[in-house]
Amino acid sequence: MHIELRDQPFQPLAELAMYQAGLDERLAGQYGAAAIFIGTMRDFNDGDTVRRMTLEHYPGMTERQLQRLVETAFRDWPLLDALVMHRVGTVHPNDPIVLVAVWSVHRAAAFAACRFIMEALKSTAPFWKREETVTGSRWVEHNTAGFLESAPPD
Repeated sequence: MHIELRDQPFQPLAELAMYQAGLDERLAGQYGAAAIFIGTMRDFNDGDTVRRMTLEHYPGMTERQLQRLVETAFRDWPLLDALVMHRVGTVHPNDPIVLVAVWSVHRAAAFAACRFIMEALKSTAPFWKREETVTGSRWVEHNTAGFLESAPPD
């Protein structure tokens, strides 16, 4: 399991490939599924154009909270490994913000655990977002609802 906060841009698929290479050495033939989520910054929120966003956190506390979330996923699903990377600092539209990847023997556990980690991260991890819009700056007061919190698509 690996959890990392980055204050510089990262390429999620390249990071995933590097991690996967080491995973293949350690868990060759053991996993049958990987579930991956990549979140990027969009250029709008609450009806306004967003030019950039600053993600703040409490060093140490944020990593411990992410660690607990992943440990909960390992307790609740039969996972073999997990990778969580999250940006901090200034991000711009289209920049990757978060990568969550989990490996398991079967897809049901991988999908469920990946979704759990991502939804729990969005709702409980201590990150604060300050958006720069065309009219000024503001703190983001709420996250957009996740699938489990919103109505299913038609």
